[in-house]
Amino acid sequence: MKIGIIDYKMGNIASLQNSFEKIGIHPSMVSTPEELLTCDKVILPGVGSFHDAAEHLRQNALDEGIKAYAKSGKTLFGICLGLQLLFKESEESRGALGLDLIPGDVVHFSSTTPKEQLKIPHMGWNKMFLEKEDALFKGIDNPYLYFVHSYHVRCDDKYSIGKTDYAERFTSAVRFENVIGLQPHPEKSHENGLKILKNFVES
Repeated sequence: MKIGIIDYKMGNIASLQNSFEKIGIHPSMVSTPEELLTCDKVILPGVGSFHDAAEHLRQNALDEGIKAYAKSGKTLFGICLGLQLLFKESEESRGALGLDLIPGDVVHFSSTTPKEQLKIPHMGWNKMFLEKEDALFKGIDNPYLYFVHSYHVRCDDKYSIGKTDYAERFTSAVRFENVIGLQPHPEKSHENGLKILKNFVES
């Protein structure tokens, strides 16, 4: 099986690659639509600005390539900013368009919670409450995972497979058919994170 990591200059790729190596997987770096389609499963990582990431994806037509990949029925997995890019738009960057693969949007914590009630960004270990049975979390029960973010996705509960409390309970994991996303970083989440990556490969 060929696992691809999309290299668009916005992801924590080395750390993610190292985590896969720990579970015996040697992922390929892909940066063109043609390379994407050679993969059985693909990860869209991401760290930084929604606007910059969306612009980088448009280079080399990766945005359309990812949409075509998702339409093919193969598994697409967005992590952190990569999760947020699965949605149409974000409060972080008005006018910047994401991939629009899952209905919903991305909002800042302060949009729904007074700023004085929480520290932004949300950073550190926090529990994910699993909403539904999902292959991504096979053998895992409400895991503690590592988060670093100021924005979170907002979508219908039918797409939510995991939620996390940070002043409010927000969606931190999603699935829509073959498209899945995770707000925390599995590559920084020790054994639970490695198990999630293993489940992604094997499911």
